[in-house]
Amino acid sequence: MNPQFPLRILLLALLAATPARAQKYLTKKGFISFFSTSPIEDIEARNQQVTAIVDVGGNQLAFVLPITGFVFKRTLMQEHFNENYLESEKYPKATFTGRLTGLAPDALAAPGPHPAQATGDLTLHGVTRRIAAPATLELKNGQLLATATFDIAPADFKIEIPLLVRDRIAKTVAVKVVLTGDLVK
Repeated sequence: MNPQFPLRILLLALLAATPARAQKYLTKKGFISFFSTSPIEDIEARNQQVTAIVDVGGNQLAFVLPITGFVFKRTLMQEHFNENYLESEKYPKATFTGRLTGLAPDALAAPGPHPAQATGDLTLHGVTRRIAAPATLELKNGQLLATATFDIAPADFKIEIPLLVRDRIAKTVAVKVVLTGDLVK
């Protein structure tokens, strides 16, 4: 089965579930990074293969990303991430589906970033957990810029860290999401 097939169903469902007048923004080049620090080594990776839709009118959002899209500074670290930790052949993608709260209905009519809360289900490594993250949304040059940051614990997603390297990896990982979407017409 095409790994993008579930994504298409998710995005089509979100597009169809809200009235036509709602403002929906789509990107296929969103950005997610994560950073973990420890006394021995910092670990950072970036993924620019994030497909996301934000329905401002319906206060909904969803994104999906291929795990193999994460790029590390060191190739060996990237290989271990995919083979040993995230098992990207078995769990090829991560998804988030949720809602935006705290955003006034006409907030984006005013210039500047507007705070909101993104709450929903993050599925990673075959495990789904409810998360809540502060977010900002801003309409700039006809595009929606949505950002969020949150921490996750690999243990919460049953990601096993071998004892040999456990001291090199922090207990929590800082995740940053940056989505720049175009209006869906």
